[in-house]
Amino acid sequence: MTNKPTNKPTPSVDEDLVFGRHPAIAALQSAEEQTVNKVFLQDSVQKEFATQILNLTKRLHVLVSRVPKAKLDDLVQGQNHQGVVVALAAFPYATIDDILAKAKAAGQPPFIVVLDNVEDPHNLGSIIRTADAAGVHGVIIGKHRAALLTGTVAKASAGAISRVPVARVTNLSRAIESLKKQGVWVFGTAVNGEDFTQWNAGGPIAIVIGNEGKGISPGVAKLLDGTVTIPMAGQIQSLNASVAAGIIMYKVFLTRRDGGH
Repeated sequence: MTNKPTNKPTPSVDEDLVFGRHPAIAALQSAEEQTVNKVFLQDSVQKEFATQILNLTKRLHVLVSRVPKAKLDDLVQGQNHQGVVVALAAFPYATIDDILAKAKAAGQPPFIVVLDNVEDPHNLGSIIRTADAAGVHGVIIGKHRAALLTGTVAKASAGAISRVPVARVTNLSRAIESLKKQGVWVFGTAVNGEDFTQWNAGGPIAIVIGNEGKGISPGVAKLLDGTVTIPMAGQIQSLNASVAAGIIMYKVFLTRRDGGH
């Protein structure tokens, strides 16, 4: 069963939490790949039980965090977790096919935002909110080292999370390769890229936004069809991920509104 405290807010994770050995095992046995965000396993738990949990998570490609008992106590606010907590996605994920189908149904070339290890849930929520306003058909995120769909993200999105499909993929590079095979041009942001104001932002397009500190990862950068940059006059030569994403999204929006191809 799902054990979720009702008298206090969960301090660290705002997904649906399942804890206790039997409930956790049952949840992992019946879960689909997209429904589990993360598994927290006590670092001192018995080896036999740890192996059982790890085996169950393999088919789901879920990140397992080995943490001290105090972390689990904090997550469930002192309730009896028996060494394991499963964080279930609070909101449903879409697939890439769902996103492409949305574009097709609208009679428009795909317009997709790909987030490469964007970790701040407020950034993710803000990007989804702007994506909704700019006519983006969907957002793609990775499973690991990235913010996932939680209540915090939903709040930051101001409700847009229910209108913009978000697909969560195990391998971001493969997802980008799949988009390219389907005729989608993939662009990312880079300091030495083309001035975004001169960029031809028409046609089927995906925009890659990199990690808040490290930018776009090398493996993803190799797959880009081109890069764009946002000129800046100040001493700080970088923007918040959600701000940069918003500027680039609106370039595509304006191109399409004004009849660009």
